[in-house]
Amino acid sequence: MVSHVWGNLAGGGNPIRRKLETDVDRLEKREFVAELSSVFAETSFVLVTRNAGLTVAEVTVLRRKMREAGASFKVAKNRLALLALQGTRFDGIAPLMKGPTALAWSVDPVAVAKAAVDFAKTNDKFVVLGGSLGSQVLNADGVKALSELPSLDSLRAKLLGLIQAPATKVAGVLQAPAGQLARVFAAYADSQKSEAA
Repeated sequence: MVSHVWGNLAGGGNPIRRKLETDVDRLEKREFVAELSSVFAETSFVLVTRNAGLTVAEVTVLRRKMREAGASFKVAKNRLALLALQGTRFDGIAPLMKGPTALAWSVDPVAVAKAAVDFAKTNDKFVVLGGSLGSQVLNADGVKALSELPSLDSLRAKLLGLIQAPATKVAGVLQAPAGQLARVFAAYADSQKSEAA
C-alpha cells in the first residue's frame, strides 16, 4: 500500500506535480513571448524560414553561420510567435508562421539574409519563406534580392571613401586657384615693373 501511494506521488498521476509542470510551462511560454516581443521592438528585419527535417548537426552549422553574420536564430513556436507579433510592425509575416518555422534577425538585414540564402543553397531542407524589413513584407525573392546587396560594413566603407575623396579633391581645387592667383599677381607685378622701367 505504501509503495502504491508513493508511486502515485512520484509518477505523472500526481495532481500537485502536474500543476507545477503546467505553471512552469506557462512561465516559459510567457518568457518566450516577452523575448520575441522585445526582439520585434528592437530590430529592423525579421526573417522567416522553414526547417523541416534538419539534423542537429545541420542546425548547429546554421546557428554558427548566423552568429558569424551577427544574427540570432530561434526555432519559433508558431502560436507563441503570433502572440508576440500582434500589434508590431512585423505582423505582416503572420501568414508565414505555419509548420516548422524558425526566425532570424540582425541589426544588419543584409547579413542575416545572406547567411540564410547561402545556407539554403547547400541544404534543401532549409527554405527561406520571407521576412519583413520594418513594415515592408518580403517574399522569398525579396529576401534573395536583399541578400545580394552590399553588407552594412561594406556600405560604411564605401561611404567613408566617398566622404574622404571629395575632401581631398576640395583641398586640391582650393590650392590650385590660390597658386594660379599667385602667378597672376606675380605676372601683374612684373608687368607693372616693366611698364615703370
